[in-house]
Amino acid sequence: MKRILVVDDDPAMRDVICEYLERHDFEVRSAASGAAMTRILATEEIDLVILDLKLGQEDGMDLMRGLRTNSDAPVILITGHRLEEIDRVIGLELGADDYLTKPLALREMVARVRTVLRRVESAGERARRKEGRARYRFAGWELDVARRRLTSPAGAEVGLTSGEFNLLTAFVRSPQRVMTREQLLVTSRMHDAEVFDRSVDVLVLRLRRKLEANPSDPALIRTERGIGYVFAPAVESL
Repeated sequence: MKRILVVDDDPAMRDVICEYLERHDFEVRSAASGAAMTRILATEEIDLVILDLKLGQEDGMDLMRGLRTNSDAPVILITGHRLEEIDRVIGLELGADDYLTKPLALREMVARVRTVLRRVESAGERARRKEGRARYRFAGWELDVARRRLTSPAGAEVGLTSGEFNLLTAFVRSPQRVMTREQLLVTSRMHDAEVFDRSVDVLVLRLRRKLEANPSDPALIRTERGIGYVFAPAVESL
């Protein structure tokens, strides 16, 4: 069941929207202010936000900017009336996925919610398929994610453990960017037996022995003292 967050400071309108969505098999949360919206987004998984741009004394565009900074949830805006084209244009430019105008047509609202959710799920599935097929080339090396295969510049296949593969994949997907140990643990999705305290450091040492010409003076995986690591070479996605 998809979870929808309805943000509107009009209690009567908020109740009408929430009740209608619930009747159409959505799980619904509601907020009357930007602060309440932020709290819910920080503590719950929200699949879509319906945001009224005319939210009391708060600037709906500022709330929209904050949403795009802090959440990946798609957003449907509610604008005051059909003449407020500038609100719709600015909202869409800020990253809104769709908009509705007052007075609301509730059946249309549900149709638009379902359309946006399908579009987001389809885009996510395409991205996952592309990510799963991806191959990456760096400093003469090639990493085939689908086959979990690392090939050296000389054309030899180099074996990787599950932890080494996950960590290298995280590196090649965020090249030339400093990453903390915590970020690497999360982005590499390491949940196997290799994960323990300081496991990133151990896996980095093992990767350096396999990748670096001189592991004691690494050129590919560099240490950022007091922060974490950076994958130094340029990476080409194939």
